Amino acid sequence: MNRKTIYHNNPIEPSELIVTKEGAIYHLNLKPHEIADTILIVGDQNRVKRISRHFDEINFKIENREFVTHTGRIGNKSITAMSTGIGCDNIDIVINELDALVNIDLNTKKIKEKVKSLNIIRLGTSGSLQPEIPVDSFVASAFGLGFDGLLNFYSTDFTQEELELKKAFTAHTSWSSSLNPPYFSQSSQSLLNIIGAGMTLGITATAHGFYGPQGRALRLQPKIINLNEKLRTFNHEGLFISNFEMETSALYGLSATLGHKACTACAIIANRFKKEYSKDYKATVDQLIVDVLGKIASTQIDVDKND
Repeated sequence: MNRKTIYHNNPIEPSELIVTKEGAIYHLNLKPHEIADTILIVGDQNRVKRISRHFDEINFKIENREFVTHTGRIGNKSITAMSTGIGCDNIDIVINELDALVNIDLNTKKIKEKVKSLNIIRLGTSGSLQPEIPVDSFVASAFGLGFDGLLNFYSTDFTQEELELKKAFTAHTSWSSSLNPPYFSQSSQSLLNIIGAGMTLGITATAHGFYGPQGRALRLQPKIINLNEKLRTFNHEGLFISNFEMETSALYGLSATLGHKACTACAIIANRFKKEYSKDYKATVDQLIVDVLGKIASTQIDVDKND
């Protein structure tokens, strides 16, 4: 993918890259040696231990704010489980700080000459937008569709396919100029091939809220009355919008721009079209965790090869 990233030899100012007196990155409170090259991220802090209980060994734990990190191994593979909290604003913090841990010298505040790539796999919960995608099934995101606006604050080049999807989606929905311009960001194809095996593949719509931005009405009326129907009926060359959540577009866009590989797999805990909700979503999430950890353990995931 053709992306724009800043590389220079000048030290980054202390106000721009905050490092604690212990030498840890500010929000995550992590040092470079405390993370693995393959990182599973989840929104819920309590979900980290539901992942790490499957590790053969846990050799590091830390918690700061909503960011809980466990690093260990499965077999001979090092792996990190980390909570991000909810939303693209938190994804902005997590991805930038993970990148800084491996690609910036925290002592000199200089960007390293050789860029290191991470595998970042999000395990989430989500609502299906298609009647045929049932509750308690799994969806892997081929693309994220961002309504959050985050990537519009970064200098990045979108791929031709991403731009074509945006054009088709904007036309299909008659997207209002009063809203954030939507954008599309693509998963790592190599990770998607591994993690998404056996799952429904689709476009994941990423909202910057849970209620109105996802078409829910309690006491406030959403501005776009038929948003979910517009999403459900979108199809561009066989690509359709499968589900709604709150992180994937930013995860994919930032990761690709910084040279990392990212993939999202979600447990479908609601079907928005059928108005159904899972009777035991935690069991479904646990099944997703086991499925993805099994794929990681049994497959060679190469951080050095490009998609």
